[in-house]
Amino acid sequence: MTIAPGLLPEGLRDRLPPQAEAGSRLLHRVIVAIGRHGYARVSPPLAEFEEGLVGQLKSAGARDLLRFVDPVSQRTLALRPDITAQVGRIAATRMGHRPRPLRLAYGGPVLKLRATQLRPERELTQAGAELIGTDSLAAVIEILRVAVEALEVAGVTGITVDLTLPDLVETLAAGAMPLPADKVDAARAMLDAKDAGGLATLGADAYLPFIEAAGPVGPALAKLRAIAGAQTLDKRLAAIEAIVAAIGDRVALTLDPTERHGFEYQTWIGFSLFGDGLSGEIGRGGSYTIVHPDGTEEKAIGFSLFIDPLVDVGLGAVEHRRVFLPLGTDAATGAALRADDWITIAALSESDDAAALGCTHILRGTTPEAI
Repeated sequence: MTIAPGLLPEGLRDRLPPQAEAGSRLLHRVIVAIGRHGYARVSPPLAEFEEGLVGQLKSAGARDLLRFVDPVSQRTLALRPDITAQVGRIAATRMGHRPRPLRLAYGGPVLKLRATQLRPERELTQAGAELIGTDSLAAVIEILRVAVEALEVAGVTGITVDLTLPDLVETLAAGAMPLPADKVDAARAMLDAKDAGGLATLGADAYLPFIEAAGPVGPALAKLRAIAGAQTLDKRLAAIEAIVAAIGDRVALTLDPTERHGFEYQTWIGFSLFGDGLSGEIGRGGSYTIVHPDGTEEKAIGFSLFIDPLVDVGLGAVEHRRVFLPLGTDAATGAALRADDWITIAALSESDDAAALGCTHILRGTTPEAI
């Protein structure tokens, strides 16, 4: 079967000018903003042994991995669908001796096995930060502040943070709202899908009020506190109130305690990030557990931001002054213009057309004149 020229696999695309440049610029801005909070950048490889990607984070499975056999080692490798697990591996091995808390940042491409309706792209540019060694309230507030600042630096406005409690069902099922172990996963899935009928059929009626306890954070907290048996969550709800006090004047805060999709390995808190004019979530984060080679576990919290949706709405684009240099222009003249933040386009023949080449100016003598 012949492939049409220029055809790419489903979910993959070329970034052309000026979007490619905008993406690079946004990634740089985000990484610099994160770094100013003391997060040192690491750069893991695009692919590594499958077991390294799967086993590093507690509760993380082998989902979304595009696998292939390495012709050198004859072992199965996987392309990373997310960089968090790789940062966890680095923290647990090569940087295991470093004092905690350990602050690490990253940025680069990831490749998903399958796209979704909301996010049809399989290749994405991801940037983020991981705070390793703690998942305390202070750590959560720091991570949220860093994420919000990075998005603001990238030009995102009207930021909304949607908080969730990823292990809500496990926490309650083990105590205040008991459920048989073989029904926990089903109850969790039904709550995530807001399936009231399914919960009733499952015999998990006590969990029905949680479906309604979603929305702006103030009313949502009040609804949660009114649920019989939910007192087990009091410390978490108090933590959410502290988060509201710390960042609530900077962003809009909502709470959906039953949201689970995308938070498969997060523990006591998770969050999604949204912005005005942007489709779907533009970032996600939360607390999680890193598994060390000796089996010990380490708490951590972090976030990932997705650069591509920002590029798609025009963020990161910069208007450049592009000056056409006629044949015979002295090299030193071009160098001086570039030092003054001009982009120079040098003529290669007499037939070169300045306007067709995208120039905004043409050099007349020693002075750029608008076309």
